Formats: sequence, structure tokens, C-alpha cells
Amino acid sequence: MLKPFPRSGGPVEREEGYLPLEAYAALGEGRSVALSGADGSIDWWCCPNLDSPPLFDRLLSPHEGGYFSVTPDEPFTTEIGYREGSNVHETVFTTATGKARLTESLNSGPAGRLPWAELARRIEGLEGRVRLRITLVFGTRGDTAGPFLSANASGKAFHVAGLMGLFRYSDGIRIEAEDDHAIAAVVEVTAGRTETIAIVAGEDEPLVVAPVAHIDRRIEVSCKAWRDWTEGLGYGGRYRGQVERSALALKLLLYSPTGAIAAAATTSLPEGIGGRKNYDYRYAWVRDAGYVIKAFLRLGAHAESSAALAWLVRHLDEHGAQVLYTLNGETVSDEEELDLPGYRNSRPVRRGNAATGQHQHGIYGDIFETAERFVVGGGMLDLRTGALLARLADECAEKWKMKDAGIWELPERRHYTGSKISCWQALARAVEMAENGHLPGSCKDRWSRARDRVAAWIEEHCWSENKQAYVMYPGSDMLDASLTLAVRFRYGNPERLRATCEAIDRELGRGPYHYRYTGVEAEEGCFLACTFWLAEAMALLGQADAGAEKFEAVVWALDRNSGTCSEMADPVTGAFLGNLPQGLTHLALIQAAATLSGMEL
Repeated sequence: MLKPFPRSGGPVEREEGYLPLEAYAALGEGRSVALSGADGSIDWWCCPNLDSPPLFDRLLSPHEGGYFSVTPDEPFTTEIGYREGSNVHETVFTTATGKARLTESLNSGPAGRLPWAELARRIEGLEGRVRLRITLVFGTRGDTAGPFLSANASGKAFHVAGLMGLFRYSDGIRIEAEDDHAIAAVVEVTAGRTETIAIVAGEDEPLVVAPVAHIDRRIEVSCKAWRDWTEGLGYGGRYRGQVERSALALKLLLYSPTGAIAAAATTSLPEGIGGRKNYDYRYAWVRDAGYVIKAFLRLGAHAESSAALAWLVRHLDEHGAQVLYTLNGETVSDEEELDLPGYRNSRPVRRGNAATGQHQHGIYGDIFETAERFVVGGGMLDLRTGALLARLADECAEKWKMKDAGIWELPERRHYTGSKISCWQALARAVEMAENGHLPGSCKDRWSRARDRVAAWIEEHCWSENKQAYVMYPGSDMLDASLTLAVRFRYGNPERLRATCEAIDRELGRGPYHYRYTGVEAEEGCFLACTFWLAEAMALLGQADAGAEKFEAVVWALDRNSGTCSEMADPVTGAFLGNLPQGLTHLALIQAAATLSGMEL
């Protein structure tokens, strides 16, 4: 369904070259993700893979970065929206002289993902006459390479650091200028007239020069594939529209060549404008992968769940219990800084992630909860996976007393309460799976004893009588919104959990949103997943109406674009912050909606 952007229905405006993050919709095909702005400009595309250097990076470098824009050459307003059940996106431009629709797709073919990347954009006249300018600025792949054009009897191509791209266009497109850095063109459409432009790209590989008509037809092929997938979801609960849209966003982050699930499709979008909390999220976190697998299981997306779990288990076995991996299952490199301005001049711009050297106890709980949900849903673990899980349970039983970085990947290693609860969760699920014959049972009694010791330690050290809540770590008076997850984890003190949720809502809540933990207000926005976690916890604790009220308030607040959600939001303005589309936000929405609908965990 199309909706005005911005909500006021006024013109789309850039500020110092930047669009608001909520102006972007995500396009994808299972290998890469592009961000298309409400003014018709694609400002981010890592091509050919989600974690490749960017071809278009205007998002982080508004004056020097690459982009691909289709924009009316006179003042205009826009309406934006995805096609129902699809990740094919539409923008309707209205000018004083007419209306035109821009339909966009990262295409797939009849047999699935294409061997090359194909970004298709159809321009269709709806009313009157609209003249549009087309600008293709070749990116420098994060300011690391210089592009150039070449031509032969087959056509014209641009090249940048091993990437070759073909600019394909229909007969009504008129090229006005071109050089090694950019192509400028114009098109005029009237009611009923359609033109198509596209980029076909690949890395260190030959490309087929596909007819433009074939590329245009693949927009509809891609749309049908998305709708077939959406229709196959088994969700019958409340908030179906929001759940389907979030499922489609998560599907964009599933890297089909390996089965990995990326945390987000971007790097270095700031958690606070002008701050240094700008990170690269184009990797697969064990935490996020586990949560997404569980969300897919609740939706009946069994193929995606199985592929993602197989990927996760394989690389845990290969590399051990690391926090995150590349999408190909390798160790993530340390952070390096790129010489780019950053979104709204928020620096540094980073590649790599420092969390690769951390240990987080939460990975134990995440993998065991995921495996347990998989077998409860009718799956069966192979012997190798069973042996791996048994080893991880032994490791958890040995390491739970150690300090770690916690779910929020903080530099201070502490005895974080959430980490201890995750260890309890892992050991509790390991015992249950062993009792049901899914894991070797020789160490079950040891896991059971360790589980009980963890619970006793939490109750003795992590509860604050003064706060009437579990605190972030022993000896502090800080609250941590991630402790709402303990309810879903089936941790066993409902009265204390209910009081903790009330304290979190009271002290960390700001309007419809919630901060991650005490004291971060000056550095970052509110973390969107936290509010969905709280809504779900309230429902599980018998406060379903209050949980639904929280859920509906934040969903309304986030209804600012076509349905692509970020990591955080400014609680005063509602502006999106952080990387997007953010898998954790979308999956938390799905989990909360399913729980509020009375569906089993």
C-alpha cells in the first residue's frame, strides 16, 4: 500500500546531501541489498554481495559517493510502498504536470537467484507528462578505487576494482553526457508509456548483455517469487501485515549462497548523530542468527530455518563459540576506518568489527534455544550436531563463572546478569534435549547441577532489593532492557521478572521506545527491539493487554516508511538511527506479535 513520504505529504528534501534514514526502502535478491530513497536515488548497494565494498555509497559520502537516481526535474511529492507480499518497491512521483511510477527490483529468475546482479527500474507514466533526470555516478567502492568506462561491439560497461557493470536502458532514454565517473540521461513519460533502466553487474566474471525487455519482465517474475514465498508462511495470528513485512525484511538478510543471516545490510550508520557508535553489521552474529531461525520456525519457513541452522552449526564446529562470522563462515577481521564523511558527518566509518575478539556467554543460550526449538518443531539433529552441542554444554558449565562482554558487547568485562541467565538457559535446554533423546545423556546430571548453581548465583547476586529488579550486573543499580528476554527463556522467578519489567519500563522507557540500559541517553537512541521484547515479556507474564498496548504504540511510531526498520530511533523526533534493515528489530516484532497472538514459543 502506498503512503505519502514524509507523513505530512510535503516534498522530499535532503539536508546537506543526506536523506533521513526512514526515507529508504530495501531491495534484495538473496545475495545483496540496495537502499532506495524516497526521492528516487539508490544511495547504497554493496555489489555483488551483501558484504562487498559498496558500488553506491552516497549514504556515507553525499557529495563524492556513488548513486543511481531517477528524479523528476521539477518540484514533486512522493508516495512509497512495497507491493503486497513482495520486496518489489514502488514510488509514485506527483508534479505540477503529471504522475509517474518508479518500480524497483533486485531481480531473480524463474529458477531462483540469477548468476549476476540485476537492478531493474521501470518508469511508467500514470497521468499527464513527467520529465525525469537519470544520474548514474559510479562509486569508488568506499574510496578505494577509480572507475572507468569501456566499450566494444557488445555495448558499454563501467569497471571499478574488479566489478563490471552494464548500464541497460530502453529506447526512450536519452543519454546527455557520460565519462569515466558518471552517466546523465533524461526521459519523459506520458500516461501509459513505460521505459526501463537497469544495471547488470558481476565481479571478475563475463556478463550476458540481456535485452532490456527481458530485464523488465524479470521484475514480475521476482514479484511472483516473493509472493509465493509469503503465501507459504504459516502465520495466522494478529498483526499479519506487520509480521509479513518483517519476514520479508529478514528474508533480504538471508545470504542464500551460504545460509548465513546478516545482522543488517549497512555499515557505520550512527546510533547517535555525530557520535562514534558507528559499526559494521554486514556479518552473521550467533545471537541474531539464532533469533532469526526461531522467528522463521514460528512462521513455518522451515527451509530457511534448516539452512541457517546448518550454517551456524557447521561454523561453530569449525571455529568454536565465536560471537560472529563473515557470511562465508570465516573469522571477521578487526576494525579499520575508511576515509569517508559518514552519515550526517558521524565518524568513523568502519569496516570489520571489534566484537570478533570478544566472548559472550549469550551465544550458549542462543544456540541451545535455537536447537531446542528446531527439534520441538519436528526437526532432527544429526550425530555430529548432537556431539557439538554436548561439547558446548560442557564448555558452558565450565565458563559460566567467568566475566564476559555481555549482549551489548561492552568493553568492560563483567558478570552481566543477562549473560548468566543465558548460561542457565543453555544448560536448561541441554538437559531437556538430553532427556528427550536429542543429545548424548552421559553429562546430563553435570549440566543439571551447573544449571541449578547458575540460578542460585543469579538470585543471590543479581537481584536488588533497592531497585526491586534484577540489575545489569552485581553491585550496580543499572537496569538492562535485555533482561526482559529472561521471560522468553523460561527463567524461573516470575514475580521478580515481572518487577524487573516494570522497572525497565519505568526507568528506560521514553514515549513508545526504550533505551538499552541505564546511562546511554547521551550517546544513542532507543533500541527498537527492546520495546518488542518488553511487550512479549508482559504477555508471557499474564499482562497481554498491556503488552499489546506497548506493541501497537511502537508499531505506529515506526510506520514512517515502506516497512524497512532500523536499529534505533530518536525518542524525541522519531528519526531512525543505526544500521538498516536491522534484523534484530524485525525478528523481535515477529516474536512479540506471535506471542501476543497466543502462539507457542
